[in-house]
Amino acid sequence: MTEAAPVIVTGAGGFVGCALLTLLLEQGLRVVAIDTSLAPQPGMTAIAGDLADPDVRRAALAGGCGALVHLATVPGGAAETDPELAWRVNVEAARQLLGEVAAVADRPRVVFASSIAVFGEAMPAAGVDDTTPLSPHLHYGAHKAMVETLVAMQSNRGAIDGLSLRLPGIVARPPARSGLKSAFLSDLFTALRAHRAFVCPVSANGTEWLQSVRQCAENLGHALSIATGDLPEGRACTLPALRITVADLVMAIAQATGADPALVTYRPDPGLERAFAAQPPLTTRVADRLGFRHDGDLASLVTNALATLPTETGDAA
Repeated sequence: MTEAAPVIVTGAGGFVGCALLTLLLEQGLRVVAIDTSLAPQPGMTAIAGDLADPDVRRAALAGGCGALVHLATVPGGAAETDPELAWRVNVEAARQLLGEVAAVADRPRVVFASSIAVFGEAMPAAGVDDTTPLSPHLHYGAHKAMVETLVAMQSNRGAIDGLSLRLPGIVARPPARSGLKSAFLSDLFTALRAHRAFVCPVSANGTEWLQSVRQCAENLGHALSIATGDLPEGRACTLPALRITVADLVMAIAQATGADPALVTYRPDPGLERAFAAQPPLTTRVADRLGFRHDGDLASLVTNALATLPTETGDAA
């Protein structure tokens, strides 16, 4: 990574983007942040606008590019509702951005935030590992798989030095309309911290792959410094995650917040259950070798997730 050129972060105003910005700025790095709206911070150049707009990308690249972390996306539920918008942002803008970054920098490190959605809904019951084929079911997962291929192709051609990281469920998002079908996981944290009743749309014995946003940001930052020779041949890997049952997650949040776990009742939605609560054992040898980490244990994940969740007015003391 060229020290004189900035790190460019797309989707910098989002949930993961904000956590990553904090980390990079704490490290004293120059950052160019792109999103539809951004609050300026010391050490950061904010470019507000649509990533699909060539003028926005041109402004972001005006000072060169030491590295790129590409987070911007139209997520799952929103992509299903408006697949044309999702294609324009998730695929076309990404394709153009990769070419433009390669044109202004000498094989820059590119870290692409992919997703476990690339594996689809019918994951093998025996488990997922580095050899599991991609079989996306949603537009979002298909778009992520396409950009993974672009990152690998451009790396093979020597245009960029890329790595796609398949992110698991990241918690805990602040209450908002995120467009993510998995947002109920973060809503569970918010409800129990406020000691409010919550109807969970997946079953108590459903299984999730989870990581806190703090750990996710650290993993994205770590990806900027991995030696090129250590990167996997396919230029993609699945990040480590804790595999947790929903019932265990409820108990851990309740213990951390003093809430009554009986506040949570279960009304499983078959589609959500199939897509987000049937995740088999996960083996991540490539990511482990590269130094990526999960939160360690369930109690640490809950502590980390609650620490970054904004306090709501009226939360229980």
